[in-house]
Amino acid sequence: MIIRGGYNVYPREVEDVLYQHPDILEAAVVGVPHASLGEEVAAAVVLVPDARVTEEEVRSFVKARVAPYKYPREIWFLPSLPKGSTGKILKREIQLPR
Repeated sequence: MIIRGGYNVYPREVEDVLYQHPDILEAAVVGVPHASLGEEVAAAVVLVPDARVTEEEVRSFVKARVAPYKYPREIWFLPSLPKGSTGKILKREIQLPR
């Protein structure tokens, strides 16, 4: 769970919205440190091959479908997400550029 400014944000809820986007193949939502809010919502996404989507397009897509405090302020496009032997995304191993 991500606690953003006293509000609880469940990563799975935001990930479910991200997976509805036709150009997103994989997504992982994590909390990143924030000076005044404690944590900020961030998303690492892998796009389908040949997709052209901007951070703002993804942000707007999610923002239209969740509460204002839940959408990811930071979005990173990665070539792949780290996975364990069962194929589960390992969020703690995601290397996010900052």
